Amino acid sequence: MTHALLNRRTLSLLLAAGCVAGPALAQPERFPSRPIKVLIGFTAGGSTDVPFRVLAENASKILGQPVIIENKPGAGGVLPAQMMQSTPADGYTLAQVPLPVFRLPYTQKINWNPATDLQYVIGLAGYAFGLVVPADSPIKSMQDYIAYAKDNPGKLNYGTPGALTTLHLTMENIALQAGVTLNHIPYKGNSESLQAVLGGHVMSIADTPGWAPYVEQGKLRVLSVWGDKRSARFPNVPTLKEVGINLVQTSPFGLVVPKGTDPKIAQVLHDAFKKAMEMPNYKESLAKFDMDTYYMDSATYKQYALDTMKTEKVIIEKLGLAK
Repeated sequence: MTHALLNRRTLSLLLAAGCVAGPALAQPERFPSRPIKVLIGFTAGGSTDVPFRVLAENASKILGQPVIIENKPGAGGVLPAQMMQSTPADGYTLAQVPLPVFRLPYTQKINWNPATDLQYVIGLAGYAFGLVVPADSPIKSMQDYIAYAKDNPGKLNYGTPGALTTLHLTMENIALQAGVTLNHIPYKGNSESLQAVLGGHVMSIADTPGWAPYVEQGKLRVLSVWGDKRSARFPNVPTLKEVGINLVQTSPFGLVVPKGTDPKIAQVLHDAFKKAMEMPNYKESLAKFDMDTYYMDSATYKQYALDTMKTEKVIIEKLGLAK
């Protein structure tokens, strides 16, 4: 047997045993190897969109690939979560999940379940909320607001970023506690409802603090904030509890991927977005809207989803809005 033949046989045996990597044994694709999309359910320029663009820029530096924000407004912010049901589970598309997603099974017929058909990656932040009126409105306080509603049943209108959003349901809960009837005007997102109140098309809006600069400029007046304590930016404005409405609303949100995504890929995304949300510029962008980070790891976020679905069911039934 020649030396060359022996070498060929030895190489064949080594290849068969897996000791030498042949060209057919390609390395697994490194994640991510192409741009990542983040779908958010609200319009550009609002209190969701602005901080998310900062977060995406931070995450792109960590992941080494562009992270692109895509706005999918309408339906109270739930469209991105719905889109996850037909999106490839490869980690290249994430969705923001706001609180209205967790009440979907009780308000409309859907063929998927937020508890089991989304893969929870990370909890990011929580909204601040408030009720505002034009600066020239005769309504100067929450007491005035309730009094006007009592004197003019169904005539006092308010705008929100959409039907069955947290803002809509909280306003209806306020009306229920106060014994008044309000007229809800739904818009497609925060920026639309804000322009409506600034333009005098609606008497009030319930929204995240995209209204804050206009309050400071003297164009709008804030009647109440909805956290458990007063806003540092508007320390003279009472909470709902302080005006006799027994409610606190902060509405945490985060990111999910489609069910069935490789847990290792989900972990890469979690770690990258956790670093991104810890950067000072993200916290600064949230602060412009009176928002704070609200970190939850994947397991905690999943449990939060399960718990929230139970509480939302109770609220929906109490308000008589169940399907």
